Amino acid sequence: MKTGFSRIGFVLAAAGSAVGLGNIWRFPYVTGEHGGGVFVFLYLISIALIGLTVFIAESYIGKESRTNAAASYQVTSATNNKNWRWAGFQIFAGIVILSFYAFIIGWIINYILISFTGLPSSIKDAQDTFTNLITYEIGTQILFHTIVIAIIVYIGLKGIKEGIEKANLILMPLLAVILIGLLIYSTTLDSFGKAISFMFMPDWSKFNVDSVLAAVGQAFYTLSVGMGIIITYSASMAKDANIVRSSIYVAIVDTLVALMAGVIIFSFLFSAGAESAAGPGLVFISLPLIFGGWGIFGQIIAISFFCALLFAGITSAVSLLEPSVMYLIEKFKMTRVKATLITAGFVYILGIVGLLSMSNDYGTMLTFFGKSLFDWLDYLTASIALPISGFVTAIFLGYFVDKNILKTKFTSHVSLTIFNIWYFLIKYVVPIAIILLFLNLLKVI
Repeated sequence: MKTGFSRIGFVLAAAGSAVGLGNIWRFPYVTGEHGGGVFVFLYLISIALIGLTVFIAESYIGKESRTNAAASYQVTSATNNKNWRWAGFQIFAGIVILSFYAFIIGWIINYILISFTGLPSSIKDAQDTFTNLITYEIGTQILFHTIVIAIIVYIGLKGIKEGIEKANLILMPLLAVILIGLLIYSTTLDSFGKAISFMFMPDWSKFNVDSVLAAVGQAFYTLSVGMGIIITYSASMAKDANIVRSSIYVAIVDTLVALMAGVIIFSFLFSAGAESAAGPGLVFISLPLIFGGWGIFGQIIAISFFCALLFAGITSAVSLLEPSVMYLIEKFKMTRVKATLITAGFVYILGIVGLLSMSNDYGTMLTFFGKSLFDWLDYLTASIALPISGFVTAIFLGYFVDKNILKTKFTSHVSLTIFNIWYFLIKYVVPIAIILLFLNLLKVI
């Protein structure tokens, strides 16, 4: 018999899945690249209208099917059509993402150690430290990658109740304490006001189509939709759980963490006179350099920051493993131990190949059409697989599930008006938004 989440356990687990590197690493640098306040405004709209809409949809599919993500669409469809089982491809996207997510978490562990031993004192030192790690220090990366996978396996073997829920009950509050502490400290900096203005006072001259599409993409990325996670977790919800309320709670927590991270990081950047558009290297190059200029206190702040990033990464990583594990358990009647080890083994090997693709020794042979394997894994999942999965989910519930059934289920928890708004969004707005994303990807718009 499947052991399910408690109500608070589901919210924390789903929030733990959503709150990850996308919030603390990706959100700030994407915000910086797209003009600050304009992007934040568009992101909030995207979360409310698109990200949350798909999140609720996946929660419904999981809760109603009570099965793994691969089988859930078939079970939920009006005709039990076997062709819908192919919608479960998203579980494969999840483990591919986990393969490089794991060694990025390994980088974070490395930076925690650097924070103890000595932060860079010049921009060249900061750049060289990061470049040497990913191009030359293969052994170090594999070591930390192995440690991360071992942690994920340990938690995953404990199962839903004893592993995932308990881990989130510990790590999520710790993450909150560290982030709140860093936020309080950032308010003491002269740059805090500038950071607030940059993030929440839109400069409409920076508005463009790319910013809109980047905001929609970030909404998908940060809420962990399209990976089978929410469907898998929702299958273990209490039968009388209010999926709309739980989804809103998760979206609020996820968004608050992203905004907090943005304010903290931009306060640090502006205090040192650094650029807001520092790109992906912001966390691993710009911030360590800034912390290094603050002496011993900077080391404390650095350790706290990277620990927060580590906790966020681990909770998301555990979530990425679970959909494939549950699929193997239910489809092939495997034990949790066997399913977890098989999935983690695949992730481990693919992750090693991915990190080798950025190395000086193996990069050339693992580069295809101008992109390293790591770049391809990131691109094919974040830019292709996740939006396609969201599109499939929207089309499925909008056109292949009886509206009256949806209305009956939803209105037992929310008003008819709320249901009608959600149904309009899932049937029309979400598919159109994702089509526009792909048209932009193909440079048609």
